[in-house]
Amino acid sequence: MESQIHLTDLPLDPSGIHQYLSTPASGGIVVFTGTVRDHNQDLRVIRLEFEAYEPMAIKEMERLAQVCSEQWPCHRIAIHHRLGILGVGEIPVVIGVSTAHRQEAFAACQFLIDALKVHVPIWKKEVFTDGSQWVSAHP
Repeated sequence: MESQIHLTDLPLDPSGIHQYLSTPASGGIVVFTGTVRDHNQDLRVIRLEFEAYEPMAIKEMERLAQVCSEQWPCHRIAIHHRLGILGVGEIPVVIGVSTAHRQEAFAACQFLIDALKVHVPIWKKEVFTDGSQWVSAHP
């Protein structure tokens, strides 16, 4: 299994990630693209600001890729997360997995996005029209 792990302040490219994931043996490729939406509950979101403890975040993302590959027969895994200020419609996270079959790819991708939100030290500040709040990117 190969993996591609990135934390960056540059825009993320889901199509490039899809190309990375593609192998001749991969019958299933699933790419989850998270985007900044314009609301959170009843509040209008202006932007999000992401920060991370980068050395630990990278290490944890690598660990999650390894755990995922032990549970599902993944060909390639991509975990990319953006840092910095992002406006509505921008992409803060792209998670992708390639496997031989679709069911494994869906399950592995779901595991990775859920585990990322629980275990990786990334925080976000939600900026609303009438204030802001820091929240963990974790549920």
